[in-house]
Amino acid sequence: MGSLGALLKHPDDFYPLLKLKMAARQAEKQIPPEPHWGFCYSMLHKVSRSFALVIQQLGTELRDAVCIFYLVLRALDTVEDDTSIATDVKVPILKAFHRHIYDPEWHFACGINNYKVLMDQFHHVSTAFLELGKGYQEAIEDITNRMGAGMAKFICKEVETIDDYDEYCHYVAGLVGLGLSKLFYAAGLEDLADDYLSNSMGLFLQKTNIIRDYLEDINEIPKSRMFWPRQIWSKYVNKLEDLKYEENSEKALQCLNDMVTNALIHAEDCLKYMSALQDPAIFRFCAIPQVENALK
Repeated sequence: MGSLGALLKHPDDFYPLLKLKMAARQAEKQIPPEPHWGFCYSMLHKVSRSFALVIQQLGTELRDAVCIFYLVLRALDTVEDDTSIATDVKVPILKAFHRHIYDPEWHFACGINNYKVLMDQFHHVSTAFLELGKGYQEAIEDITNRMGAGMAKFICKEVETIDDYDEYCHYVAGLVGLGLSKLFYAAGLEDLADDYLSNSMGLFLQKTNIIRDYLEDINEIPKSRMFWPRQIWSKYVNKLEDLKYEENSEKALQCLNDMVTNALIHAEDCLKYMSALQDPAIFRFCAIPQVENALK
């Protein structure tokens, strides 16, 4: 009902979304026939909240690179999220993940449901990665290395200050923005974007996700780590989970306004980034998730 409700509120979006869906369906017919590519695109639809559709409308070469980039980072994120993995096991894996993507024999058992399948059969992703052009491989390796190191840092570090919050969001999402800009450039379709603007694209998406997922994360069993900065929420409650209670609804609203205001700091940078894009498919790829997140 979420998507249907959004369409009913914004009926003018129906035709553009239909065109995008039709373009993605057409792109599905161009997926390479090899089993590893079939696995990658099938898995993309199963583990992606919103990116599968916009990825598939990209040009063929760039589409394949972004698909693999997404799956590599989704696998890295699966390792970070799995609370059953001991820290002394998890940290070395995160730091070495950028090397594992070159090894078509490597896999690691973790995660649940579709994420477990992705990790168990990660050799398909590595095999596809090794078929990408060198420029794409180097961009994906660089971002995976930096993201893995950043995730490892925050395994043992809480998000206390707004600076911590920005740093964490940089590692898990801002670097995605930098990596995508590198892939667009490697494809010869865009100039290499400014790192600051690329980072802001990721931070805006990540912060809106963190805000939106509060109740789901706080009620999860086993409990997920929460990344709302103490510097913000401690102005309103003694414990972050207290915001979910009815008696604190006014405080929750005030805290939410504070969090949203922080996220909106990046909105102008996102508009600057997107206004410089030249390829229509890349513009759609960047703009649709940002708008969709904002509407949610």
